[in-house]
Amino acid sequence: MRIFYRCGILILLFFFALGACAQNLESIGKEKPVTITGGLSLNQIFYTASGIQSRRDPYTYYASGNINFSLYGWSVPLSFSVSNQNTSFQQPFNQYSIHPTYKWVTAHIGYTSMSYSPYTVNGHIFLGAAVDLAPEGNWKFSALYGRFLRAVQPESDTAGIITNTPSFKRMGYGLKTSYTKNGNSVDLIIFHAKDDITSIPFVPDSLGILPQENLVISIGAGKTFFDHFLLKGELASSALSRDIRAEEGDHTHPLANTGFLYTPRLSSSYYKAFKTSLNYQQDAYTLGVAYERIDPQYRTLGAYYFNNDLESITANGSAALWQGKMNVAVSAGTQRDNLDRSKVSTMRRMVGSVNVNYIPNQKLNLSASYSNFQTYTNIRSQFVNINQLTPYDNLDTLNYTQISQNITATAMYALSNSKERRQSISLNLTMQDAADKQGQVTQNSGSQFYNLNAGYSCNMVPQNLTISVAFNGNINDSPSITTETLGPTASVSKSFFDRKLRATLSTSYNNTYTNSHRVSTILNGRINGSYTIHKKHNLNLSLVTVNRESKSETSSQSFTEFTGTLGYSYAFGMK
Repeated sequence: MRIFYRCGILILLFFFALGACAQNLESIGKEKPVTITGGLSLNQIFYTASGIQSRRDPYTYYASGNINFSLYGWSVPLSFSVSNQNTSFQQPFNQYSIHPTYKWVTAHIGYTSMSYSPYTVNGHIFLGAAVDLAPEGNWKFSALYGRFLRAVQPESDTAGIITNTPSFKRMGYGLKTSYTKNGNSVDLIIFHAKDDITSIPFVPDSLGILPQENLVISIGAGKTFFDHFLLKGELASSALSRDIRAEEGDHTHPLANTGFLYTPRLSSSYYKAFKTSLNYQQDAYTLGVAYERIDPQYRTLGAYYFNNDLESITANGSAALWQGKMNVAVSAGTQRDNLDRSKVSTMRRMVGSVNVNYIPNQKLNLSASYSNFQTYTNIRSQFVNINQLTPYDNLDTLNYTQISQNITATAMYALSNSKERRQSISLNLTMQDAADKQGQVTQNSGSQFYNLNAGYSCNMVPQNLTISVAFNGNINDSPSITTETLGPTASVSKSFFDRKLRATLSTSYNNTYTNSHRVSTILNGRINGSYTIHKKHNLNLSLVTVNRESKSETSSQSFTEFTGTLGYSYAFGMK
């Protein structure tokens, strides 16, 4: 019965895909059947250094290109690269896909991926077919069938040691049905995957490669009431047999009694995941709370990676004030793991953030943000339970807290914004603070990082000339060492010949200090130029020189480096 059911799904998907491919002739006569686009680039890099050992070859050439053939939306990209260091060629035929569409039917054939929900099917690539049906009305349907893992035969060396990671062939199918009306919705998702135990020879159990079977059923719903409240939720349950070679067994879990959909075994386990949110929406503000709980070891074979053993509670709010000139967003929450108390340690994490953006007029833009991430870990050593005399012994000795704070402030002011000249100044400040606590005592660890950037820019529109200057500084303060880097930057850019030629000259001068002692000075200069011919050909030249002068015997040695790049690129398209 199970074989007929799965074959029926495959046949259904095949006819949907076939019909979509055939009916995609809707575009024939309206568009060119074949288009070819691509590009070619050639670069030569010259390098020299004095004072240090060369960090690259004195001469390098590099050529790369790509070409893309398109036939009614079916793309076949090819690319290559050649240099005096390596050569590569890439073609897509090891992973191909087509996505024909006709009216409300969309098919996906070949190597593709689908995302139904985070707890079921979420981005896993498979080889097969899928279809999305979105007719007018309240109902929508999706289905998929294909190979999620190919069989990989075990390989061993002369000593009999397996050198690769074998895998069983894994086939899977999924169905999703959605109903939406008047802001209310209901979703039902079913996903099943099973390994073929005959796809590869016997694999030693020591490798941990076992044939598995998985069934996931998810029910989601959304409800709008009183015009402003939106309640959403999803409940998913996953049945996982970690070794389908185990004997069948009787289980009371609902997924163990789904008939042909799943075979319960002695190796079967059952998990659930749940999330819900409630939001209150008004024109000027939004308030919301959310809750999520995922059982330890929750897994779905429809996703590559999944967070489990997690419970989180969050609250958030946002508001637009003063006729939208100020926008404020606030969120706070807590997370914890070790839900079944099986781990030695328990982690609790506090998360909070505030974002403010204020635009009083067209010239001034202010923004600021603050976030506080706090991780609390309680380590339960077995010796605590063995050696304690009373329940109040050693309450804080194994409590460990990490605190990380981030503050960012940005200001931008337009001095002028006319057709002839545009001038602006900007200021950006970033601060990060990381600290550790053992019990309630701050440890001699952690660090603080400060970064400051102040700049001025002037664009003379008729002359196609842009001038900018800036001052940059950063400080990294830790318990044993403090490092500071300070210095200005300036650049001039101008376009010539109706903007076909653009040249840029820039330089920067930085001093680095360690514990208030200057250890090095770095001066660099850059010249960049590019020239465009007939919108398809481009010539570019880049010259970069870096000079580092050491001021301390303990710092790195002084050196000078020069890098020059001469390049050509060509873009084409044929229809």
